[in-house]
Amino acid sequence: MLTKQQMVETFRTRLTEVIERTARSRLAFAERVGMDRSTLSQLLSPDNDRLPRAETLAAIAHVAHVSIDWLIGLSQEGQLATDVLEQSVQIEPTGPSPADARLARWHAEAAGYKVRYVPTTLPDLLKTDRIVDYEYGRFATIDPGQNLEQAQAKLEQQRRSGSDLEICSSVQGIRGFARGEGIWRDLDVEARHEQLARMIELCDELYPALRWFLYDSKNRYSAPLTVFGPKRAAIYLGQMYFVFNGSEHIRYLTKHFDDLIRAAIVQPPATIDLLRELQAELVT
Repeated sequence: MLTKQQMVETFRTRLTEVIERTARSRLAFAERVGMDRSTLSQLLSPDNDRLPRAETLAAIAHVAHVSIDWLIGLSQEGQLATDVLEQSVQIEPTGPSPADARLARWHAEAAGYKVRYVPTTLPDLLKTDRIVDYEYGRFATIDPGQNLEQAQAKLEQQRRSGSDLEICSSVQGIRGFARGEGIWRDLDVEARHEQLARMIELCDELYPALRWFLYDSKNRYSAPLTVFGPKRAAIYLGQMYFVFNGSEHIRYLTKHFDDLIRAAIVQPPATIDLLRELQAELVT
């Protein structure tokens, strides 16, 4: 936790930054916020040892389009605490979508921290080419090749970064995939067998840096989400992400993920054993 003095120093530094970014002068900024120039000068003085009143902080945050958490050092992201990122439907054939580019950057920025991940279907970095093509090939606006590149990039980053990656998903979802149920009904046995083999290989290779937990969906539920260490958390709602940068939001979603872990009925590396059992079922 930051001390009061550290918050004051951070506030002074970031207030200077937003003034330079949003106004031509200190006087112009003070007028926009609705404070006297002398009050602003006092806040910026190295001798000042107090944070402004809550209403002043709120006014500065509103004018500068930043969060109060960021102003006082409780968040590292210089934007409002909640952001919505819509996936572009106009995807350039030779470039990644804006959402994919943003996700890649978030993973890179979280290098060295623990990343917590609830996938939509299967973990992206463990998917085979055929699974990526099966999931995205029917969408004219999405290039499966770009999604495959992103999955490969995540895998290579995981191998290099040394970050801890915890994955949590439902055991019913994995069993449903192996047995060709639900959305996987039209996926042939060979592709499912290949995908199970891929997951077994990578889970074994990357353990314990990568740990995959499985919970019972009769007792727990989670929307797809990723917590990028203390940096940010993102909840996927289909064609958009809700992105949280405030420390309180990140702590809450981290607690939600940790509750899933505590409720998991299959612990790593037992997940690998389950994958082998499901793979054997396809052969027999």
